[in-house]
Amino acid sequence: MVKLTAKCIVAGDSTVGKSTLIQLFRSDGSHFSKNYTMTTNMDIMMKSVQIPDTGDSVELFLCDSPGKAMFYEMTEILWDQPGALCLVFDVTNETSFSNCARWLQRVKSKSTSPHLPGVLVGNKTDLTVRRVVEKMHAEEWAASHGLEYFETSAKELENFDQPFRALAKSFHHMYQDRVESFKNLL
Repeated sequence: MVKLTAKCIVAGDSTVGKSTLIQLFRSDGSHFSKNYTMTTNMDIMMKSVQIPDTGDSVELFLCDSPGKAMFYEMTEILWDQPGALCLVFDVTNETSFSNCARWLQRVKSKSTSPHLPGVLVGNKTDLTVRRVVEKMHAEEWAASHGLEYFETSAKELENFDQPFRALAKSFHHMYQDRVESFKNLL
C-alpha cells in the first residue's frame, strides 16, 4: 500500500468555475456555493483519492489559483514543482479556452519534470444554448498538448470528480513507471 502526494495546480481564467469544481470534489458533491467570491490568493484544499485495484492512494493538494492577471505574480511562487495540472475553461467563453495555452505554458515553466500529468476541463456544459467551444475542438487541443479532456457542469453536479480522479490515476501510473525503471537499473 503506497500513499503518494501530488501538488495539483488548478488554473484558468476568472469565473470559469475552478473553485466550485474543487469544492464539489472535496465535498463529494455536497457543497455548491451559489455566492461567487473571486479568488485573490492561492487557496489549497486536500483530498485523498483511492486508486482502484491497488490499495494505493494519492493525496491531491489542489492549488486553486486566481484567474486575474493582477494576482498571478503573487501566487506564481507557490506553483513551484507541480505534480499535476488541471486547466479549466468555460465552454461559453472562447477567450477562456484560448487562454489555456498561456496557463499551460506558465505551469509547465514551473515543473522540472518533462511529463506533467494534466487534464483540460470544459466547464458549464449546462449552458448548451450559449456554448461556443465545441467538444471536438477542445479534445483535439487537449490531445495535442498531452492532456486528457473532460466536460463538466458544476451547477448540475456532472462529472465534477472525473478530472481529479484521472489526475490521481495518472500521477500514480507515472510513479509506478519510475519504480519499474529504477528496478530495471538494479
